Amino acid sequence: MNNRKSSKGILWLFVILIAVTSLMGCQVKKAETKSVSGESAMLTKAKEKGYLLIGSSNDAPFSYTDVESKKLKGVDIEILKEICKRLGIPDLQMKVTDFSNLLVELNNKNVDMVADAMYVKDERLQIAAFTDKWYQEGEAVVIPESSTIKSKEDLKGKKIGAQPGTTFYETAQKWLDEGKIGGLEAYDNQATLMTAVNTGKVEAVVTDGIVAGYTLSSDSSLKLKLLSPYEAEASGQIGAAVRFEDKAFLEEVNGALNEMKADGTLLKILKDFGLTEDYFVGVAEGKTKNVK
Repeated sequence: MNNRKSSKGILWLFVILIAVTSLMGCQVKKAETKSVSGESAMLTKAKEKGYLLIGSSNDAPFSYTDVESKKLKGVDIEILKEICKRLGIPDLQMKVTDFSNLLVELNNKNVDMVADAMYVKDERLQIAAFTDKWYQEGEAVVIPESSTIKSKEDLKGKKIGAQPGTTFYETAQKWLDEGKIGGLEAYDNQATLMTAVNTGKVEAVVTDGIVAGYTLSSDSSLKLKLLSPYEAEASGQIGAAVRFEDKAFLEEVNGALNEMKADGTLLKILKDFGLTEDYFVGVAEGKTKNVK
């Protein structure tokens, strides 16, 4: 009889211990996003590792490894380097992944963040949390430095070029159909497109804005410039993605990002890549409304 009571007592003690341990485990799990120092667990981890690991499709001029120097380069890379510097993260490393799998790699915890000129879109906000917007992009119109074209309205009657199969060619075709341009010439790639406007075969070309800015800043032989001011018709805003559970780290990144917007650092980085103020997104209009 006494043995049975003792056994029951031990059993109840065991049940209580399991319940207490489970409760403590839940509390610890909830607190995982913050470290003892008051910073996020992800930030502490990145500092301990010595780097932040991002996922990218190795896409120039956004986030890519330079073939000659083997160093990370690109507009997204420069923005992230400055963010890391302000947060005290020593270095930045990149894992190359197909663009379509970047958010999968993020949620599988194979990378700490995704940074690859990714548009902040409703369907993506269901998969990951996004930073405030870094910049915006869409199509751009490239014209000769000596051009008299000052606005989109000045394209009326002009022959322009675009690359078939792109959204930008569809935009140019729409302009042609609406009588906003005089003619449309097709060119197979970015190089022939830029050569066409540089040599006067067409009076302007419409193409990817960031790529155009990068091309103009890296090739001094092209006597071309971006039409500005210009409001893109098919634009999107860019941000970086983190896991839902890393919202404390997200807040830290946004803090550094918005400091960069306020003190002019972000705009300077954009201009270093040949981009105008049209690509800049301010603090207020750049807020991302994450859904989870």
